[in-house]
Amino acid sequence: MAFIQCQFFSEVLSLSTSMTVILPQQTSSQIGLENRQMADKHKTLYLLHGFSDDDTIWTRRTSIERYVAPLGLAVVMPQVHQSFYTDMKYGNRYWAFLTEELPTIARSFFPLSSRREDNFVAGLSMGGYGALKWALRHPNVFSAAASLSGAVDMASWIKQDGHLDNVFHLIFGDEEIKDTEHDLLWLLEQGEKAAGQPKPSIYQCCGTEDFLYESNLTFRAKCEQTSYELTTDFGPGTHDWAYWDEKIQDVLEWLPLDKK
Repeated sequence: MAFIQCQFFSEVLSLSTSMTVILPQQTSSQIGLENRQMADKHKTLYLLHGFSDDDTIWTRRTSIERYVAPLGLAVVMPQVHQSFYTDMKYGNRYWAFLTEELPTIARSFFPLSSRREDNFVAGLSMGGYGALKWALRHPNVFSAAASLSGAVDMASWIKQDGHLDNVFHLIFGDEEIKDTEHDLLWLLEQGEKAAGQPKPSIYQCCGTEDFLYESNLTFRAKCEQTSYELTTDFGPGTHDWAYWDEKIQDVLEWLPLDKK
């Protein structure tokens, strides 16, 4: 695998930012790692970080590079700070950066496939919210999306979690996000109504001791009322890297990849 820490300028954000990228490399003599390169244009997983982290965190807290090496899968991990992957009311346009600029820039730098069937998105906590929001709002981009301990019922969580009031005010202002493009439950309904529109497969996991467990049950119940293909994993676990390091391996196994 090639491991790349990429600093670049974002026109959308009007500042320099970063992404961490893992690229497949076919090798035959590397000791202790099975590498595989599938094609000239790599299948790609956009892997999103959580609220307190950055684009380096998945490589620092998990063995994601080792896990994807035999799969021939590229991984793109962007930096979005504490934006909840949103065009902030009082801040920067991180949603436009993520969904419009980042894929174009990444594909201009690296040989990444643009085909829907070759693109996937996943994330943890805040990143789980971002991953599902991206896939639900842009179903023509991704064939599969995964949330690990995701903040998947934001409308309810914002009202309950007072210690993030200032952060949520900067992101959403004083607007009610229920039944808007920021509400994953509402996005599920809109996707169900959109005739002829493709639906990404969804993977959802959350530990039963996680503070986001109840909201994940709410999302599951809502999703089960639709025709989205949903895979869930609810078992022992809390909001920590031991859980996410284990579950990202399950996500990779679940993705529609040629694993031969």
